[in-house]
Amino acid sequence: MKEGLLLVISGPAGVGKGSVCKVLCSENPNLYYSVSLTTRSPRPGERDGVNYYFVPEEQFMQLRDEGFLLEWARVHGHYYGTPARRVDEMRKEGRDVILEIDTEGARQVRRNTKDGVFVFLLPPTMQDLLKRIYKRGTDTPAEIQRRFAAAYRELEELGHYDYAVINEEMETAAAHIAAIIVAEKCRIARCQNVLKRLKEEGGNIDLSFNR
Repeated sequence: MKEGLLLVISGPAGVGKGSVCKVLCSENPNLYYSVSLTTRSPRPGERDGVNYYFVPEEQFMQLRDEGFLLEWARVHGHYYGTPARRVDEMRKEGRDVILEIDTEGARQVRRNTKDGVFVFLLPPTMQDLLKRIYKRGTDTPAEIQRRFAAAYRELEELGHYDYAVINEEMETAAAHIAAIIVAEKCRIARCQNVLKRLKEEGGNIDLSFNR
């Protein structure tokens, strides 16, 4: 069975990564959304095991030290990480796996894997991003300023990604990422087993068959 893709989606806080990933997964049943662990408290509407696995900091550190995490990072005062085993299992089953992670986590994945596909989600404008952060209604004015400043710095990471997608409308952004997945699966480097099979078949085929 052909191994699934590892798709890493990053972008500044408030850009709409979660919403775009939700649309993308709902329209592409072969996609597996990797649920991250975090030490922060759930936001309104978030569910444990669906949006995140909410764990105490002590448990998170233990999992990190035992090598359970594919990547981890401290973001805005809280820890986030990706369980490695489930990602590997899903890919071996042929499922394409999405990691919705920050730029620090993406750097770790880039160092540890050779075949990841990295997509950076951008806002239409910085003013639009600021409005989205305000609309979340979960941050204090000081936290909003800190998040916006961090978002501005994160734009410097764009050059380390394979693709950039502007999230002006989430259905369109999701469609663009779906197109990236299709294109990546057509890369010659990912089709070596097919090419090998065709060459073997061509070398052994009986050319004297009756038409």
